[in-house]
Amino acid sequence: MTFEPLTINNWDKFVQLFGAKGACGSCWCMYYRLKKSDFDQGKSDDGNKMAMQQIVRDNKPAGLLGFHEGRPIAWCAFAPREDFMKLERSHVHKRIDNNAVWSLPCFFIDKAYRRQGVSVEMLKGVIAFAKNHGIKIIEAYPTISTPKNTPDAFLWTGLYKSFERAGFQIVDRTSANKPMVRYYL
Repeated sequence: MTFEPLTINNWDKFVQLFGAKGACGSCWCMYYRLKKSDFDQGKSDDGNKMAMQQIVRDNKPAGLLGFHEGRPIAWCAFAPREDFMKLERSHVHKRIDNNAVWSLPCFFIDKAYRRQGVSVEMLKGVIAFAKNHGIKIIEAYPTISTPKNTPDAFLWTGLYKSFERAGFQIVDRTSANKPMVRYYL
């Protein structure tokens, strides 16, 4: 796999990966970035898609695309924690310190590539990106236990076992099923 931060130059690859449904329910990876009312309104008329495109046009960090043989197969949101409004207001995942943190709140993996270790490879790509850009702390909020019949679309935060394999450690267990994990560089 190869990895690239989302930019205006690879926007079309992001759109290709997310498809007509915007990954899931016209989210376009804006769920954590907007107030609920704005997010819900953005589900129609490509509002969330345009909001993400504006982030990219403004050269703000949005996340990383993962490619296999040049084809976009995976995405993870990755930006400074303060860019994710819902995290900053969360009671469950409130800040545990005042350190500068980059958050990774969600993944999207092409259906044909799920359950093949792609999320672990994406995490390795995020770690390499962070090292190259002076980012010291990566934080995420994965799911520990899920019923076997949980649809993949509801696992957008990633599975804890993938984070554990990539070297992340639990730093807060306010939520038993969605702990806060970190990777320190």
